[in-house]
Amino acid sequence: MVQTNQEKRQARLAILARAGAKQMLALWKPLGLDPCCEMVRGPETGLLALRGRMGGGGAPFNFGEATVTRATVRLEDGTLGHSVMLGRNAAKAQLAAVIDALAEQPEFSNLVEEKIVLPLQEQLSQQDDVAQAEAEATKVSFFTMVRGDD
Repeated sequence: MVQTNQEKRQARLAILARAGAKQMLALWKPLGLDPCCEMVRGPETGLLALRGRMGGGGAPFNFGEATVTRATVRLEDGTLGHSVMLGRNAAKAQLAAVIDALAEQPEFSNLVEEKIVLPLQEQLSQQDDVAQAEAEATKVSFFTMVRGDD
C-alpha cells in the first residue's frame, strides 16, 4: 500500500513524539544540520483533556488530563514544521518541529527519514518488544473449575 504524504507525515510525527529526547538529539547532531528557522508558535506547554467511552462505544466522558508541549517552526524558505508531544520538554518539541520541517523539503527528506526517523522507529519497536515480553512474563492464566452442584 502506498502512503500519501499526509500519512507519512503523521507516522513521522508519531515516531518523533514517542522517541526520547536524548535518542533524537544523538541522531540529529552527527548530521551537522543547522537550518535557520523562526519560532511561529511555542514551544508552549498546556493540558489536553482525555476522553473515553464506556465499553468502547458508549457515551463519551472525561477521564483526565495530560500535559503536552507543542511547537511550530518556519524555515527560511517558508516550510513549516510542527510537533505535539506528551510532557514538558520544550527543547524536544522544538527539535521535532525542525526535523519535521526538514523532512518536508525534497532535498532533506530522504536524509531525515534514513538517519533519524527509521533508527528511532527501530528503537521504539525494540522498546515495545521488551515491554511486551515483560508483560507476557507476568501473565496469569485464570480458569474456572465447574463444581457438580448448581
